Amino acid sequence: MKLLVVLPLWALFAVTQQKAPSDDCLCELISSEKQFPYDKLKAAQDAALGCTNIVTPQKSAALDSLLLGLSRRLPQLEQDVAMLEKEDDGELFGVLSLHIIENELVEIQQMIDKLNRTTAESDRLSENVAQQLENVQEEMEELEKFDTMQVVKRQQANQRLKRDLDQCRNNGVFPTIQPTQPIGGACPHGRLVNITGPRVHTAGEYPGSYKYGAWGRDPKPEPGKESWHWRVMLTSSNIYAHYVRLYSSLSSLIVGISVPGNVHIHPSNPTTNTIQGPNVVLYAGALYYNCYNKDAVCRFDLTSKGVTTLDLPKGTRYNSKGNFCHLEECYPFTDLDLATDESGVWVVYTTTQDHGNLVLSKVEEGEPPKLSRTWRTSVYKRSVTNTFMACGVLYATRFVSKNTEEIFYSLDTTTGKESFKVGIFINKVSSDILSLNYSPVDQMLHVYSDAQMLSYKVLFQMW
Repeated sequence: MKLLVVLPLWALFAVTQQKAPSDDCLCELISSEKQFPYDKLKAAQDAALGCTNIVTPQKSAALDSLLLGLSRRLPQLEQDVAMLEKEDDGELFGVLSLHIIENELVEIQQMIDKLNRTTAESDRLSENVAQQLENVQEEMEELEKFDTMQVVKRQQANQRLKRDLDQCRNNGVFPTIQPTQPIGGACPHGRLVNITGPRVHTAGEYPGSYKYGAWGRDPKPEPGKESWHWRVMLTSSNIYAHYVRLYSSLSSLIVGISVPGNVHIHPSNPTTNTIQGPNVVLYAGALYYNCYNKDAVCRFDLTSKGVTTLDLPKGTRYNSKGNFCHLEECYPFTDLDLATDESGVWVVYTTTQDHGNLVLSKVEEGEPPKLSRTWRTSVYKRSVTNTFMACGVLYATRFVSKNTEEIFYSLDTTTGKESFKVGIFINKVSSDILSLNYSPVDQMLHVYSDAQMLSYKVLFQMW
C-alpha cells in the first residue's frame, strides 16, 4: 500500500512522505527557493574587512598632525620675519636671524611636501575604498533578495530608530544621563563628561625609542614660554632620566626640533636627585618627579638648576613596591605619580599604613616644596593603571583592553566624595598608557604610550 500526502508549508515546500516496506518513514524536502550563495556573502565580508584595514585611525592622525604642525609653524614664521624687519642691525644679529628663518622655511617646505604626499595617498585610498564599498553595497542588495522573512529590513528600521533617538538625546529633546557626578561646584569649566581624540599623535624625533616617559605643557609658564612643550624620556633601563628636553612649540615637538634643547639635572644617570619613573610634571618652570632611590619628590628649577626635595610620609612605598598595575603586568617604578591641574601640583602614592590604597597629597610651591592637605581613598593602587587631576578632582584609570582604557574612579577633594562609576573611556593607539597628565592651559590630556605622544580633549559641561 502506498500513501502519498502533499502538505503546503508556507507555500514554499512540497513534502512527499512514503511508507517503505520496512515500515520506516522517509521525507524528501524539496525547496522552491534558490540556494543561498554563501560564497558571495563571504566575499562581501572579506571586502568590507579589507576596507577597514585600509582606512585606519593612524593614517588620519598622521594627516591631522601635519596640518596641526603647519598651523603652528606658519604664525611663528611670520613673527620671526616681523622681528627681523624690526630689529635687523645689518650685522651679526640680522645674519643669524636670517639663517634661522631660512632653516624654518626649509622645515616648513618639508612638511608641505610630506603633506602633499600624504594627501595624494589619501585621495588614492579614498577612491579605491569608495569603489570597493560600492561593489559591496551592490552585492548586499542582491543578497537581501534571499531575505524572504524581511529580517534585514527590520534590523535597518531598528537602526534608524536608534539613530533618531540618539539625535534627540544629543539635541536636548530628552535629558541625557551623564556617566558621572563626582565633581564639586568649584571647577570653572563645569564637570568632566567625556574624553575625545586623540587630537595629536606623534612619535617625535625618536620613533620607536624610549618606551617610558612623559610630555606636556607648563600650566604656569614664564612669560614668553607659553607655547613651550617638554618631554622626559627614561633613557637608562626604562627607569631613569637625568634631563628634560624642551621644544619651543607643539609643531617643533612633532617634527623633532628641540630648541632650546636639553636641560640637565646631572651629567650622569642615575645618581642622587635624578629622575626615577615616568610620572613627571612641569609647573612654574620647575620639574617635579620621584627622586632616584628615595621616597621623596624632587623639584628641579630649570632656571637656577637647583634641586630641592620633599620627603613623603614614613611608610611610603617606593623603588617599584607600589606600582600601577593591571591583570597582566605592573608598570615598573610608578610608585609616585605627579599631577597638575588649575590649582598646582599634586602627588599620588601609597603607604604601608594605608594597605596599598591610593593616597593623594597637595604639594605647596616653595624651596623646598611642602605637603599640605592629604586625602586617603578606598581604591587599591595596584588595581589602577594611572591617575590625573582636573579641577581638584582625582581620576583613576584601569586597563580594559589593548584598545581601551576606562576612567572608573574619582575623588572630589572639595566634598571628599568618592565614585566608582565614572565610566568614561579613552581610545588607545597602543596597549599601555605609561603616563597621563591633564593640562589646564588648553584642557588637554597628555598621554605617553609605548614611545608615542598623544593628546586628548577633555570635555566639560557647565552646571
